[in-house]
Amino acid sequence: MIGTSAVGGAFVRRAGSLRAAARAVPCLWVLGVICWELLTPHHTEVVPLIAAAPAIACASGGRRGCVLLLGGAGLLFALAPATALEPDGEVTDPHAPLVTCCAIVGVALGGYLTAGRKVRLVRELEELRAVAAAAQDVVLRPLPARLAGIELAGGHLSASRGAAVGGDLYEALATPYGVRVIIGDVRGHGLAAIGTVAAVLGSFREAAHEEPRLGGVLRRLDRALERHLRARADGECPLDSHVDEEFVTVLLLEVGRDGEVTALNCGHPWPYRLREQPVGPALARQTAPGEVLPPLGLFPLPAELPTARWGVLETGDALVLHTDGAEDARDAQGTFFPLRRALSEAAGAGPLVPAAVVAGVRSALLRHTGGRLADDVALLALRYDHCHLSATTALTRPAADAHRG
Repeated sequence: MIGTSAVGGAFVRRAGSLRAAARAVPCLWVLGVICWELLTPHHTEVVPLIAAAPAIACASGGRRGCVLLLGGAGLLFALAPATALEPDGEVTDPHAPLVTCCAIVGVALGGYLTAGRKVRLVRELEELRAVAAAAQDVVLRPLPARLAGIELAGGHLSASRGAAVGGDLYEALATPYGVRVIIGDVRGHGLAAIGTVAAVLGSFREAAHEEPRLGGVLRRLDRALERHLRARADGECPLDSHVDEEFVTVLLLEVGRDGEVTALNCGHPWPYRLREQPVGPALARQTAPGEVLPPLGLFPLPAELPTARWGVLETGDALVLHTDGAEDARDAQGTFFPLRRALSEAAGAGPLVPAAVVAGVRSALLRHTGGRLADDVALLALRYDHCHLSATTALTRPAADAHRG
């Protein structure tokens, strides 16, 4: 799965530079006070300003050693003989050094205790983030780079700060019936939609291996969503909840061993098809091969499901599945994100690479929006490599589970 490596790496480097600069601030403060004391007339008392150095060190770096070091340096300077600093050695108040030292000791002690608590809180926060990241990876698992003759890449951007999973979902599985793919969008975004995402993906991961027809998979998803919404309604006040208004858009794809693609669409945007060109970037064209059903959760599924058939993918052809957050993203002037053009530019000339396509579109999207997303965005690119699966090598369900895990 294409994550936040490119932008995240730049962010980490920038954050590291800011932390290094913050640690230098208290040292610069002490040096500034010393220079001020040496360069101003002797009757100007600025030594007490050193007492602020340990507090600044605690607020900026949070390192207890730095707090103690600056506190000790402040004490030495405050206790220095007046003759070493003053040309005439005149001291207007003999108790001034003692008062300054008491202030420095008090601030340093408070900074030391506060820094220790801050370190413990930061450590607990890092542990919680690690646990949350592991839980989110279980819900939205990273895709394999290759699955039964198909190259894959996926990427996701959450509109909720600090969340790697939001209201968008996707998955690809190798099954006895071919490679089955799902992409969907839960009403709403961010952390509030994760429960519904988990329910839909959990049902798909089981039904995709068991149902011989794509319509059977969709009906299993519909029943799983119905159970999830009913359970939510039982745990909340029925009069207050808006569970009846919750829905999920879903696009199901099945790529057979011969490259034939079938699909079922419940209110989701149709994918783009990328085709390599002899000269210039790849051609991106949005497909619309069949009827679109209402999103799951709004109405019962009809008795006959309109399965769309796209024909056979040629070697090197790619499909890019996306959620509506990609097409609906806007910049500061309100201009929509040009997804089709971004796909062509990301694909470039030559062989299509799904990981490069996802990473390129993701970077272009962040540039277009300035990093401020109004909705979650999910992208999934797959490229057919013309690796046919014969009947003797077809995946059984246990083999598919082992391959996917």
